[in-house]
Amino acid sequence: MKSELALLGGEPVRTQPLPAYNTLGEEERRAVNGVLDGAILSKFLGTWSADFYGGERVQLLERAWEKHFDVAHAVSMNSATSGLYAAVGAAGVGPGDEVIVSPYTMSASAAAAVVYGGIPVFADIDPDSYCISAETIAPKITPRTRAIIVVDIFGHPADMDPIMELARQHNLIVIEDTAQAPGAKYKGRWAGTLGHIGVFSLNYHKTIHCGEGGVAVTNDPRLADRMRLIRNHAETVVKTKGETDIVNMIGFNYRMTEIEAAIAFEQLKKLDKLVAPRQRNAARLTERLLRLPGLIPPKSMGEIEHGYYVYAIQYDAALHGVSRSRFVAALRAEGLPVGEGYVEPLYLQPMYQQRIGFGKNGFPFTYPSYQGTLDYRRGLCPVTETMHFEKLVYADYIHAGLNDQDIDDIATAFEKVIGHIKELTEAS
Repeated sequence: MKSELALLGGEPVRTQPLPAYNTLGEEERRAVNGVLDGAILSKFLGTWSADFYGGERVQLLERAWEKHFDVAHAVSMNSATSGLYAAVGAAGVGPGDEVIVSPYTMSASAAAAVVYGGIPVFADIDPDSYCISAETIAPKITPRTRAIIVVDIFGHPADMDPIMELARQHNLIVIEDTAQAPGAKYKGRWAGTLGHIGVFSLNYHKTIHCGEGGVAVTNDPRLADRMRLIRNHAETVVKTKGETDIVNMIGFNYRMTEIEAAIAFEQLKKLDKLVAPRQRNAARLTERLLRLPGLIPPKSMGEIEHGYYVYAIQYDAALHGVSRSRFVAALRAEGLPVGEGYVEPLYLQPMYQQRIGFGKNGFPFTYPSYQGTLDYRRGLCPVTETMHFEKLVYADYIHAGLNDQDIDDIATAFEKVIGHIKELTEAS
């Protein structure tokens, strides 16, 4: 008897790809044309003058960001990676300092510490939020710890109040990487505004974007000033500015262009209207997936509003006797673009396994004055490894471009595969 599963010769649930995500429209076109008409694509100068802070569009974006997220200072960047690097520099991290960070994130979250000679120390994630927590951070704190980088992964804000209290007790700077969670909230407050510094992404596949870009925010004027200096060739202006605190004041070019700022300004206006459909689509899909054995849809842990950059599902292979790879292959055959895991735990990547840093001697991992113990062994973060290698099914198809029928098709595909999963066992 012919199977209904597409992987085994049946008809797929979907034969057309899911709609692409596009947030750009006439507003962005007009904004870009306005910049081109003015013929000023960037106004940054690496000298101490009014133009040190960038052009009109850059400053308009920063003021709009401050107003929207209710923060004192917004500092635009040419990427969120640049924002993280500037944030770590502003925090005063130096050679031999330790920075506690999630292992389940984009590489820049940890590499930001390495850029300043710091040592990434990886704390395990919570199995429900996928974020690091006060409970996993606390055992990692040593006298060498200088900062904590918390990642609001997949759109779920970390449980920040206990983390901030822990940081206060140990006099640590908390940097919130909210690249994937713009528009998410924690206890009524915006994700990205909960630490000492928050970093947003405007990369092309984020909820809102300008191609490439980022914004760092803080309520601390000193941290804001330091990030502005690092963004724009700090070493050239500290003398004329009269800056006396020049630790880490070797600057870079992290400057945003006027075109990027003009697009981002229009995108920010759309943020709430782009997050709400993600939340609505996720709720519709979760309602149906909760009925299926062996699947755990995303959870909203505590008083949070999830941003749903990614819809991450836990799959129980042991319950069904079918490997995750086989399960994912069956979903793909039904027309769903899904993946296994997310990114390999960072400490298992060559940079850490082989102690590859700067220069042939592998600085900072070989820094002679570092008195700590480098621990990047497999098994270091068991929850992270279980999620990545065994349980997590990764999908980014929850965005505003999908309608109810699209979501229903996704749910139907999951129901179909789970309903016939015994056939996958028999055919294995």
